[in-house]
Amino acid sequence: MNRFVWRLQRILDLKIREEKLKKAELFELTNKVIKSREELFRKQGILENLLRQVGGGKERGLLEQEFVMKSCEINKKVIDGLKKKTRLLEEQRKEKMADFLKVRKFREALEKLRAKARQRFLKEQEKLEQKQLDEDATISFVRKAAHQEL
Repeated sequence: MNRFVWRLQRILDLKIREEKLKKAELFELTNKVIKSREELFRKQGILENLLRQVGGGKERGLLEQEFVMKSCEINKKVIDGLKKKTRLLEEQRKEKMADFLKVRKFREALEKLRAKARQRFLKEQEKLEQKQLDEDATISFVRKAAHQEL
């Protein structure tokens, strides 16, 4: 029996490899987004604590309150930077996800084509096998008939 050979197999193999790479990149970017969000939440918690300290009702010196307010201002700028960074990472993640899904869809389509081609190949092989069996049966019948006539 002939072996199934599909002409587009190399393309499918490349797409599978490309999909794995895109998935790894997506995973890495997702981890960066998570770390960025964690850092953002941590900084926001620090800012909230500083603001609570200022508004806590305790009598503090003006210098200490000024220091805390400047710290809050700096933390606010850092938080704004982290928000911007997180948004950019999320946008990149969406783009990577779209690329990944496009490659996955293409790979799945190739796999469907391969399955259909394999089915056609198997049907063709079955037809050839059946044809060979019919031919063998005919030859055997003719030989028996010829042998009986002699």
